[in-house]
Amino acid sequence: MTSGSTGGRPPETSGAPAAPEPAAIAGERRHLTNLAYRLLGSLADAEDVVQETYARWYAMTPQEQAAIQVPAAWLTKVAGRICLDVLGSARVRRERYVGEWVPEPLPDGTEWVSGRLGGAAVDPADSVTLDESLTMAFLVVLEAMTPAERVAFVLHDVFRYSFAEIGEIVGRSEEACRRLASSARRRVRQEHAPGVPVARQAEVVREFKQAWEAKDIGALVGLLDPRALAVADGGGVVSAVLKPIEGGERIARYAVGLTELAPGLELLEHVVNGRPGLVLRREGVTVAVMAFELAGDRITRLWAVRNPEKLRSWTSEPA
Repeated sequence: MTSGSTGGRPPETSGAPAAPEPAAIAGERRHLTNLAYRLLGSLADAEDVVQETYARWYAMTPQEQAAIQVPAAWLTKVAGRICLDVLGSARVRRERYVGEWVPEPLPDGTEWVSGRLGGAAVDPADSVTLDESLTMAFLVVLEAMTPAERVAFVLHDVFRYSFAEIGEIVGRSEEACRRLASSARRRVRQEHAPGVPVARQAEVVREFKQAWEAKDIGALVGLLDPRALAVADGGGVVSAVLKPIEGGERIARYAVGLTELAPGLELLEHVVNGRPGLVLRREGVTVAVMAFELAGDRITRLWAVRNPEKLRSWTSEPA
């Protein structure tokens, strides 16, 4: 095949650039969904963002599409801007949300660890691994950020975009984006507990499950930090405590009381957002998904998602 070969395709009849191949555009869906989920903490919202991004792409003429030099960058820019809008409106929606709002939990799956190869050079001290950026603890910290902070931080520290690229998305200068990411990074360092090896996390979660099944309040208290915090999200759709439960002993007693109120509750160990967690089922139906944060050998945070709208990904999950 000569250097001028078109590989079997008909030769171009004009000097106009060709529109990108549909497969190449469709191939960005996974990356866009991963990005939008980390920005929004909701798979449903992330899917809506990706759908809207593709709708805007296909609304253009082939000539307009062909004029875009890097379609993947265009798609990311559009998705990022839509996420900014969604984050702004989400603050208003969550003021009306019944009870506590917890990010939507994701089951185990490599499709959720998808990043950008290459990208900006990032100091290792200013970077977050893709799988760490999926954890419930990390996503909860992101919730405390402003929309612009969240976008700048996630795009730069997680997905390795340059501040120049981020500036085009958030409509600010490179230096302003750098300050946003720096501010967000400080929040993460202040609020995010040091990592505990996953194997040890699994052991503690298993011990917690066994103590819960045995209704052993003493063992549960021993696994919980005295200042532990438990947060439940029922979304006003199903019953759940409306305020966080504070204190290891209170959490232990509440957990044991819950099993007495819901006989037949089955506790299953499961990977939740890339970390050891629990799935609660009753009569074969997933009724809650629990994520944990640990410091040393003790549980410091528990998040229980009961809102069925956030459990769609778990309805057909095997035990």
